Amino acid sequence: MNPQEAANTALSTPTLLIICAVAIAVLLTLIIRIKLHPFFALVLVSIGTAIATGIDVSNLMDTLIGGFGKTLGNVALLIGFGAVLGRIVATSGGARVLSDTLIRACGRDRAPFGLSVAALLFCFPIFLDAAYVVMLPIIYAIARELKSSILLFGLPVGGAGLVMHALMPPHPGPVAAAVFLHADIGQVLFVGLLVGLPTWYVMGYRLSVFLANRTPYQSVPDMLGDAHTDDAEPPAFSTVLLVLLLPLLLIFMNTGLSTLISSGTLPEDNPLLDVLMLIGETPMALLISTLVAMWLLVLKRARNGGMNAINDIVENAMAPVCSIILITGAGGMFGTVLTQSGIGTALAGSLNEIGMPLIVAGYVIASVIRIAQGSATVAGTTAAGIMAPAVLAAPELAGLPAACIVTAIVAGAIGYSHVNDSGFWLVGRFLGVSTRTMLTTWSVVSVGISLMAFGLAWLLFAFIA
Repeated sequence: MNPQEAANTALSTPTLLIICAVAIAVLLTLIIRIKLHPFFALVLVSIGTAIATGIDVSNLMDTLIGGFGKTLGNVALLIGFGAVLGRIVATSGGARVLSDTLIRACGRDRAPFGLSVAALLFCFPIFLDAAYVVMLPIIYAIARELKSSILLFGLPVGGAGLVMHALMPPHPGPVAAAVFLHADIGQVLFVGLLVGLPTWYVMGYRLSVFLANRTPYQSVPDMLGDAHTDDAEPPAFSTVLLVLLLPLLLIFMNTGLSTLISSGTLPEDNPLLDVLMLIGETPMALLISTLVAMWLLVLKRARNGGMNAINDIVENAMAPVCSIILITGAGGMFGTVLTQSGIGTALAGSLNEIGMPLIVAGYVIASVIRIAQGSATVAGTTAAGIMAPAVLAAPELAGLPAACIVTAIVAGAIGYSHVNDSGFWLVGRFLGVSTRTMLTTWSVVSVGISLMAFGLAWLLFAFIA
C-alpha cells in the first residue's frame, strides 16, 4: 500500500462508499441533466472526488495526470491508428465489399449474428478496444446498407468482445487471476469456453439485439467517412480481408511467441524473436496494418493525388476521434482517483470477512471493485490477489475448481460497466449514442454477461467440486 492509500484508510468503508455514490450521481447529473460535455464533467468530478477522499493537494495533479496519461498511453495509439485504418477501408469501398459479402453469407436478417461471430474471432487475441476500432468500418457499412440502427450491430460486436476480453486467456484478467490462484491456463481456457459460448449467445448476442430493437433508432455517425463515390473499381475482397486480418495475425504471433518463451520452448534472449515480438505488439501491429492499407487501398489505386490523398484521409480520420481520446483519458482519470481513494480495497476487505462461499466471494469482490473504479483488469487482478490465500489453503480446490473460481472472478470484473469505465466512453462515442442510451443498453449487456457467466461457472464448480 502506498502512502496515499494508507492515508485514505482513515476514512471508513461507509464514508468511502457514500463518496463514490455521490461522485457517480453528480457525474450523471452533469452529463445527462445539465448537458455538460463528458470530458469536462469527468475532470471536475475527478477533482472533487480526490479532494473528498483526502488525496493531498500536493499530489492532486500527479494523480489526475497519471490516470489520464496511463489510459491514453494504452488507447491513444490504438484509436489513432485504428481510426485511420477504418477510414481507409471505408472510403476505399472496402467496408462495402465486406458488408455485401457478410450479408450474402448470413442473410440480411442474420447480419448482426454474423458480425457478432466475427467479433468473437477478432477479440480472441486482442483487447476489446482495438478489435472494436478495427471492426468499426464493417459495423458502419452494414448499418448504412440495411438502413438499420447502429446499435443493432454495434452492441452484438461489443457483447462478443466483452465475453472474450473477460474470460479467455491471453487477456490479462484471466491470465493474472490464474497465476494468483495457481490455476492451469489450459483449464481456465477450457472453462472459459464452456461458460463463454452460451453466455455470448444469450447475453452478448440475443440480449444485445433485444435492447437494440427496443431503443429508438440511432443513426450511423459520420466518423469514418462515406464509401467511395468515384468510378474506381472497389478493392478485392481478399485485399480488404488481408488488411483487417493482418493486425490479428501479427498479434497472434506475439501471443504464441510469448507463450513458447514463457514455457522455455524458445530462448528468452534472441534478437530475431525480440523483433517479431515487437511487431506483434498491438500498437505496432495496427501501425503496420495501417501502412499496408495506405499502399494497397489508396496509393496503388489512386488516379491522382498520391500522398495528398493519404494525408487528407489521415486529417479527416483524426479530427472526429480527438474528443473520444480525451473522454477516454478522462474516464481513466476518474477510475484512477477512485482506485487511489482506497474505495475498492476497503469494500473488498469487508466482503472477504463475511464468510460467504469462496466462488461467490470472488465474484462479489471483483464486482465491487469493478463498480468502484472501472478497470476490469484491476478488478480481476485485485480480487484474485485477495482470494488467493483462501483458495491455495484448500488443496481440494486445485485443478478445475480453481479454474472455475478464476472464471467467476473475471466474470465479476467485466460486468457493471458504467461512467467510470474508459471502455464505456470509447464505445459510446464511436457509436455516437448518448450516455443515457449507453446506460440502458451497454451497461445492461455487461451486467447480463457477468451474471450468466458467474452462474454457469458456479454450476460447473458445484458439479465438479
